[in-house]
Amino acid sequence: MLDAGACAELDRRIVDDLATEGWTCAPDFFARSLWTPLAAEARAAVAEGQLRLAAVGSGAQRRLAEQTRSDETLWLDPQQATPAQAAVLERFDRLRIACNRELQLGLFEFEGHFAHYAKGRFYRRHRDQLAASDARVLSCVVYLNSDWHEHDGGQLRLYLDEDGGPRYVDVTPAGGTLVCFFSARFWHEVLDAQRDRLSLTGWLRRRT
Repeated sequence: MLDAGACAELDRRIVDDLATEGWTCAPDFFARSLWTPLAAEARAAVAEGQLRLAAVGSGAQRRLAEQTRSDETLWLDPQQATPAQAAVLERFDRLRIACNRELQLGLFEFEGHFAHYAKGRFYRRHRDQLAASDARVLSCVVYLNSDWHEHDGGQLRLYLDEDGGPRYVDVTPAGGTLVCFFSARFWHEVLDAQRDRLSLTGWLRRRT
């Protein structure tokens, strides 16, 4: 993990980006020494069949919709966190504190899951904030992939216009990279992956 001073400096840049642009990309948010064992845990969970096909919606509206999303997920349990997962949760808590201090967002927890996109899987354009809840404030994705190339697909396409207009940026899912953005503001999608794609995906949330 980055030392405390480096973490604080990186968090200041992230907060500045969120304040001015509403989103940020930080290529070295997780050091290789952290994301590599996390990736190994994710791959083991996939091999053991622990992940489940992800759904859309919430509550009574929750359903599978494979034409919209076809990834598999496994939620992290803070009470049963491995050392690598505990370090991840600690890192996100540092970011939560920085965001609250500078942006007064009222964030109180991070929730997240492993996400696996097998070859040919995707997640079509959507926003992360659920219709029945405004608890999700910041969407956070950290990638767990080695040696990713453009032809491997699986980029996160973040639409920069709030109405989902034509301007967008594509982020390559390279290991250790964080993408963070306001959940209610940005439409985004995961382009079709051409090889197994792993991430830790989650949200910094406020109480409702």
